[in-house]
Amino acid sequence: MAPTLQFSAASRFSLRDLEHKLKQVHLVNPAQSLPSPPSSDSGSTSRNEEESDYFLRSYSDCLAIYEDPSRSKSESLALLSDEEVILLANHGKIAPYALEKLFGMDQLERAVSIRRAIISRSSATQTLESSNIPYANYDYSRVLGACCENVVGYIPIPLGVAGPLRIDGKSYPIPMATAEGTLVASTSRGCKALNAGGGVSTVLTADGMTRGPAIDFPSIKVAGKAKAWVDSPEGHAVMKAAFESTSRFAKLKNLKTALAGRTMYIRFTTTTGDAMGMNMISKGTEKALEAMKEQFPEMVVLALSGNYCTDKKPAAINWIEGRGKSVVAEAVVPGDVVKSVLKTTVKDLCNLNVKKNLIGSAMAGSIGGFNAHAANILTAIFLATGQDPAQNVESSQCMTLLEPICFIRTNDGQDLLISVTMPCIEVGTVGGGTVLAAQQGVLEMLGVKGAHAQQPGKNAQTLARIIASAVLAGELSLLSALAAGHLIKAHMTHNRSQVNTPASSQPVTPGPALVRS
Repeated sequence: MAPTLQFSAASRFSLRDLEHKLKQVHLVNPAQSLPSPPSSDSGSTSRNEEESDYFLRSYSDCLAIYEDPSRSKSESLALLSDEEVILLANHGKIAPYALEKLFGMDQLERAVSIRRAIISRSSATQTLESSNIPYANYDYSRVLGACCENVVGYIPIPLGVAGPLRIDGKSYPIPMATAEGTLVASTSRGCKALNAGGGVSTVLTADGMTRGPAIDFPSIKVAGKAKAWVDSPEGHAVMKAAFESTSRFAKLKNLKTALAGRTMYIRFTTTTGDAMGMNMISKGTEKALEAMKEQFPEMVVLALSGNYCTDKKPAAINWIEGRGKSVVAEAVVPGDVVKSVLKTTVKDLCNLNVKKNLIGSAMAGSIGGFNAHAANILTAIFLATGQDPAQNVESSQCMTLLEPICFIRTNDGQDLLISVTMPCIEVGTVGGGTVLAAQQGVLEMLGVKGAHAQQPGKNAQTLARIIASAVLAGELSLLSALAAGHLIKAHMTHNRSQVNTPASSQPVTPGPALVRS
């Protein structure tokens, strides 16, 4: 297909500009932009002669076009081929990180393509430009200024759906973006077993994102006075008013203070609506500290985040106090389902859970790691729904508990009660990666896309409940596989890399909930 000329409605080009543009269109293919040696065959009109007027313009010519004051930068770049833009970048006249700003919103994909070439040709391997990393047909307007910088493409991850799983009386598909074979199939098996007992029940015990700045004072005496002031009703009121002036969704719930020498730490806890809320709480914290400085002008804010939050690091304070959404999920699995679906017994499951998840994790000195693989399920859902994957560190802190119970009077404790306690699920349904089209599609599938119209925060809370319930399914299935000795066999079937060799078995996808006879 022949290239077409594209001009914006507001652009005005001279005849000279048109000449530049015609040359630029002829050089859309980088291979055409390189000069070829003259043909030795004088008896024919060669393609080289035909193209002689159109090979790569000199650096000085390209610079003159680019710096012409009568045009905007985006209009000037429209007159240059990709190779000529690369030439200017290689001479330091165009910063590769600023290509989107220079080209404008209607040329974002071209900016990404040119950046790939620049980076590729300056690297040791020089493979990026022709690699399998995709870049075309992506909405980079959602990325710009929000999700990523210096973009060269995007990384597709397989998206599977486990379940459905009945949660608080409603059925949900469980979206999981993962490259780990068996994970979706195993979680589906857990969903089937949980549905057989009526599904999962959840409770939200707390909701509050945190930020913990570090503040220096001249001495411990002054630091002690500042701590007493923040802890007082007067100080709390001043900080709260300043904090909440920055957002209609940010409501300060608590201030927890601590001293280490002359350094003071304040852990702000606030609701953040349907946003995960780190930007919101950071803005409010900064404003509150400005109000505090009026009372203590000698204080020095060392860091807005002093690791007292704690963000993206394992910490006992998160495990004890909670961060984000704190959720407990519970279900009863009938004893006959444990045998028929999970291929094990209630007694073996309970014993394994104590020895592995409780005692084993205690022996390892774990903080919040009293589970089999909560991070597996949580991170897969995080990736699918546009959450910050680095926050799986604290979000996947989880305690899994199993115990035999008498679900009906005649079965003598043969049923299984299973629960997960997750105090730090940090999720949102607005902002961050939730602005990306595919991730929004997943949130829409779950019915939690964007902000809740009537109850701010409810969509994010529902997402946290779904995650905790999915973790419950994943924990139940993996523990059962371990108890029955099926784990290695399953991974050899579903998680062994065999190029062009399909697995011989199909993953377990549950149908309607089993009805007990």
